[in-house]
Amino acid sequence: MEAKVQITAAEVNKLRQATGAGMMDCKKALVEAEGDFDKAIDVLRKKGQKVAANRADRESSEGAAIAKVNADNTVGVAIVLGCETDFVGKNENFVALANQLADLAFNYNTKDEFLAADFGGMTVAEKLIEQTGVIGEKLDINAFEKLEAPYVGSYVHINKIAALVGLSAKVKNAETLAKDVAMQIASMGASTLSYKDFDPAFIASELEARIAVIEKDNEELARLGKTLKNVPKYISMAQLTPEVLAGAEEAAKAELKAEGKPEQIWDRILPGKIDRFISDNTTLDQEQCLLDQNFIKDDKINVAKYVASYGDVAITGFKRVSLG
Repeated sequence: MEAKVQITAAEVNKLRQATGAGMMDCKKALVEAEGDFDKAIDVLRKKGQKVAANRADRESSEGAAIAKVNADNTVGVAIVLGCETDFVGKNENFVALANQLADLAFNYNTKDEFLAADFGGMTVAEKLIEQTGVIGEKLDINAFEKLEAPYVGSYVHINKIAALVGLSAKVKNAETLAKDVAMQIASMGASTLSYKDFDPAFIASELEARIAVIEKDNEELARLGKTLKNVPKYISMAQLTPEVLAGAEEAAKAELKAEGKPEQIWDRILPGKIDRFISDNTTLDQEQCLLDQNFIKDDKINVAKYVASYGDVAITGFKRVSLG
């Protein structure tokens, strides 16, 4: 009978370092491979493929969101390495893997290119399958974003949300500006930069949907004898044409006259009324447009005014990734 191959602790440790697999899994793989290191790696990969196939229909909605910026702050990447449970998502080895993958992501422009990239002698996609076998949960790259600009900043919120922002110039204190705006992006979840990016058909459908909800709410409020909600005519600055704003000003003047306010003080009151009209009728912009959102560190100004306080600089783009 052929003697059984003796596996040393050093060989087991070498395989652990190479694959991240557990001690017993490494020992079993080496025994099955009769001590051949490369064959043992194949054994672990095949195990990963089997586990991955069994868990293909699982949701990888937990994990780690990572954002990184290169040394000269001109390129940023943000990825989400997904797993099945929060327990694995917080594991330091899992987070370390997510950071290694983010470092590699700088070299690629798309998720497909990234998944096909070399990672220690295997592709990123193969590494995810291998680690699925090691960890016992489905792993996937749930998000991949890349941003280039004259200055790129980032912010990560407890590995749950990661954001990148591009600035048109590296102005004084650009690091602070970029971090604050990236924090805004992470916190408030803007979908676009400005109301100018909206398609008119989208605004119209969104207005129709909001009116329907408010009218339904008002039916119940009326039944209860409570104050009804205001039904909006507009929800975006894109709808507030010069004619609409002129009409709002005339309505405000008529209101002041009815209240008996002297005309000589109207100029001091009208700007505030027009600002209130604009605020009440641009709710879509405030929710979805980064520049039009109230700044989270000072809600008396919007993001556009905060950016303008840094001088001749503009936001060129942004990216946001999150778990789930």
